Amino acid sequence: MFTGIIEETGQIQKIEKSLLAARVTIQCQKVLSHTKIGDSIAVNGICLTVTSLSPQAFTADVMAETLRRSSLSQASVSSPVNLERAMPADGRFGGHIVSGHIDGTGTITDIRQEEIAVWYTISAAPGILRYIVEKGSITLDGISLTVAAVSPKDFQVSVIPHTRQETSLSSKKTGSLLNIECDIVGKYIEKFLSPQATDVPPSRLTESFLMEHGFWH
Repeated sequence: MFTGIIEETGQIQKIEKSLLAARVTIQCQKVLSHTKIGDSIAVNGICLTVTSLSPQAFTADVMAETLRRSSLSQASVSSPVNLERAMPADGRFGGHIVSGHIDGTGTITDIRQEEIAVWYTISAAPGILRYIVEKGSITLDGISLTVAAVSPKDFQVSVIPHTRQETSLSSKKTGSLLNIECDIVGKYIEKFLSPQATDVPPSRLTESFLMEHGFWH
């Protein structure tokens, strides 16, 4: 579980690609503190498992599904990446609920300045846009942001200088790909409200069952 508050920007040091998978090594500093093999680190919003460590870098395996869904398939050596360690149980919840499971990618179609803020317009597939709501939360390359506007073909976010300077957004241009994770709450609500499959047996968890077993007073 992550919050979308970026801890540091690392740099891809090495990429080893096979036919359908990859192994990526990322140079960094802050997120290595207290990190051990098996821990999770969000890399541009993608939850990856640390498979090896060095004093200045960590390595993670990237499976085919992750490459298909994310911009890591286009990543190259020296590319900056946003990094966040998994949220500690006693940590502050500064952003929103971020699982690190990417829904897909979007493309920056416009960047414009408005006083101190920078507006990014991102086009995305209809299957992603359906979960994006104005003033709702969105995760872009691991960054927790607020949706400022939505249209049938794209959406916009407005970014303050600190966020832009402390993340990889400062290096993005028109045409750049961004990893998108929609607010997971909306997806669960849709699932719960959708008609149940006819072959799914009804739940045995009823009020009478709970009372019979002493769980209801």
